[in-house]
Amino acid sequence: MRADGRKFNELRPITVTPHFTKFAEGSVLIICGDTMVLCTASVENRVPPHVRPGHGWVTAEYSMLPRANRERSRRDVDKLKLSGRSAEIQRLIGRSLRAAVDMSLLGEHTITIDCDVLQGDGGTRTASVTGGFIALALACRTLVEEGYIGRMPLKHYVAGISAGIVDDTAMLDLQYSEDSRAQVDLNCIMNELGEIIEVQGTGEGRAFTVAEQQELLTLCAKGNRELIAKQKEIVGDIFR
Repeated sequence: MRADGRKFNELRPITVTPHFTKFAEGSVLIICGDTMVLCTASVENRVPPHVRPGHGWVTAEYSMLPRANRERSRRDVDKLKLSGRSAEIQRLIGRSLRAAVDMSLLGEHTITIDCDVLQGDGGTRTASVTGGFIALALACRTLVEEGYIGRMPLKHYVAGISAGIVDDTAMLDLQYSEDSRAQVDLNCIMNELGEIIEVQGTGEGRAFTVAEQQELLTLCAKGNRELIAKQKEIVGDIFR
């Protein structure tokens, strides 16, 4: 058993509140244990110059509020540049969510997913992907209902979860007290078919073997299946 009483292959308790804000086309507050992320999806009727005519685009921004952690951090705008960590995470979120969308069905619209961490206790990037997908799906449904596009442009559900090796034991969904002393840390983004969209694995305390990587991926597959089941409860059928 772990410090919070979970089994090694068990997710933290998850609460998802859709339509959390008033003005965004899609929004959700996702709470995973003590990690809280507000995800909003905003639609613009234009696309970046690199996008093909008739196609859409999905991008993401990520930020931690100054008191999301145990000590106050400075806002990125206060530093006049985006932190390297925030830039890397928002690129991950954007890549992951673009894998869910048929851009030709989205039309010439850009959907920006803003992921703002209200409270961080490990797993903020994967919670942002999981919650960001729900916000994206809600925004796409708004576009369909208001007649801007003919049908849902989503081709996959997408969720993310972390796993790691702590004290030589593989664990799913690390909270901060585990993540901060993990020997190996791995983040995995998957779709509803169990296919991998992205894996980020790092030997922080020691190197790890292919067998250990496979054990962590098996844990992540279990966690992502449960997260996608939660997504389906909220957004329903995304394929029509």
